[in-house]
This record gives sequence, C-alpha cells and structure tokens, in this order.
Amino acid sequence: MEKAKIKASQMFILVVLFEMGSAILVGLGVQAKQDAWISVLLGLAGGLILFLIYYRLFKYYPDIPLTSYVQKITGKWIGRPLGLLYIVYFIYCATRVLRDFGELLTTTIYTSTPLIVINSLMILTIIYGIHKGFEVIARVGELYFSVIYFMAFVGIILIFVSGLIHIEYLQPVFEYGWRPVVNTFLKQTITFPFGEMVVFTMLLPFLNDSKKVKIACMGGMILAGINVAITAAINVATLGPELFSRSNFPLLTTIGKIQLANFIERLDVLFMLYLVIGGFFKISLFFYAAVAGTADLFKFKNHQNLSFPIGFIILCASITIASNYAEHMKEGLEVVPIYLNWPFQIIIPTILLIIAFFRNRKKKTSTS
Repeated sequence: MEKAKIKASQMFILVVLFEMGSAILVGLGVQAKQDAWISVLLGLAGGLILFLIYYRLFKYYPDIPLTSYVQKITGKWIGRPLGLLYIVYFIYCATRVLRDFGELLTTTIYTSTPLIVINSLMILTIIYGIHKGFEVIARVGELYFSVIYFMAFVGIILIFVSGLIHIEYLQPVFEYGWRPVVNTFLKQTITFPFGEMVVFTMLLPFLNDSKKVKIACMGGMILAGINVAITAAINVATLGPELFSRSNFPLLTTIGKIQLANFIERLDVLFMLYLVIGGFFKISLFFYAAVAGTADLFKFKNHQNLSFPIGFIILCASITIASNYAEHMKEGLEVVPIYLNWPFQIIIPTILLIIAFFRNRKKKTSTS
C-alpha cells in the first residue's frame, strides 16, 4: 500500500465528485418518471445506512483496506479469493464508467472519432494520475471542486432565466403509486451511486485523522445526493417525464435547450467539461482501488508497476463490454444491480460485519 495521507476536506471532496460522477450523466431514476428525485433521496438514505456498515468495518480494522481485513475476518482460504473478486469488481465498475463517458463524447462532439481513441486518451490521463499517487488525485480534486460548482451554479441560473422550468411536469407526485419509486430505489438508486461507496473501504486508511471519517464521507454523500436529486428534478421539470425517460443523457439535453436573447446558447459543449471531470474522478477511484487491492493482495512493493497493465485491461474491456450503447445500458440497468452490486455492496459487507462483530467480541471477553 502507498504511504499516502490526505485531509478530511480532501476526502469530502473526493466523495462528492465520485458520487456525482456518472450519476449526473445518466438519467438516474427514470423508471420512476416524475418521481425520480424521490427515488434518489431514498437511495441516499439507504446509501447512508450502507456506509455505516463500511464505517463499522473500518473501525474494527482502521489501518488496513478491505482486501486485508476480509482475510482476517474469514481466513485466508476464503478471504484471498474474496479480495480478488472485489478487485475484479472495481475493474469492472471502472470499465463501465469509462464506456459511459466514451459514448457521451462519441455521440455528441466527436461523432467521427472511434470509441477506442477517446477511451485511450481518458485512460492514459488517469494512468498518469494513478502513477503519481493518491495524494495527487486528492489535490486535483480540490482544484476542480470549485470549478465544477461554479459551472453548476451558472447552469441552474441560466435554466431558470431561460424559462425552461415547468413545475407541472413534476406533478402529480406518486401518479403511478409508490411501487415504481420503491422498485427504482431497490434496483438502482441504493446501489448506484450510493452503494458504490464500497470503493472507499480501500481508501479510508489514507485519511490522516480517522475520527473524521464519518463526517467527511457522510457529509459528502448527503451533498452529492441532494445535488443529484435536484438535477433529476430539473431534468424532469425541463424535459417532461416522457422525454426524460427516453433521453440517453438528460442533463445534456436540458442544457442544450438554454437560449437567452439569441446570444447565449449551445452551452452543452461547455458543460461537457463538467461531466468529463466527474467521470475522471469516478474512474480514477475505482481504478486506484483495484491497483491498491492488487498491490496489497499480492504483496507488490510498488503500486506504480500495476497502473499500466490494469489500465490496459480497463481500456480493452470498455470496448468489448457491449456491442452498442443500448446493450451497455440494458446490462447496467437489469443485470449489474442484482447480480453484482447487491452482493458486493450489501450482502457480503453485511455478512463480514456480523462475523467481525462476533470475532471482536470473543477477543474482548478472552482478554478481560
């Protein structure tokens, strides 16, 4: 493991950028139609409960990452394969996010550029960041945080001033009952993006003050969750429930409608920068967790030697993961949440916490 240490404020910023990442890009909660924002807030509440599980595991083993303490909890014969599965899971998540942003750029701006070129440029930039270390990624996050919020603030003002908001599109609340909202919560919003905080089980030992872990991470989750819910509400209020559910990139469609005095328009290109920055940090943290986990599991002395080969795997997988974007989205909405996210984000950590609780209770009773 790299001997890096970051401040609580840097951890807070990384959580916000990570959580907002691709959640802002895709239409989160589209199955709930105009109640998408309610599904997002339910997902935030569920995600905070999940984080308390990750936090409790961190309190039991504050100096080591998930790939190490899973061996202490279950033993090496189960723990090592389980740690390896988590590394593969982090690589897969990085692959999916890279494909998301590659598709965004090739379908909007770089329509004549092959997907492999866009993804290669993105992954090379990320490999460079990983090679420099976790502290550098955290500092870059500090640099871009204010830029992102300034752009978001300007964007919201322009949307309101342009007269694009139609509050009636958000009504009636629960038009189709509570079932679509709860289904969307269980199948999507609890695992994406909030359950993805499981990646921070690899990163929490880097915080220089372990007492501030809970406030930094949960505060970042709350801020990001509110931002994503507001974005979903604005998208629905601008596009209407039907167009919102059909659009591949609702936020981009919303921003593309901004027009003021026949002068301020076509701002979707400017806000593409905002989305790419979010994608950079989301991919970087999944990527770094995979690199750190591999270095920890297989006892590599230098994590930098792993950045290029794992980056190459992520790049190749991002191209071959699906034949087209529709297939990629269908897999992400129907297969990944149930068969990957629920086991790795919810079921396994809960079982680990139960075992860790009884193991540590036995230690306390034996020492006393």
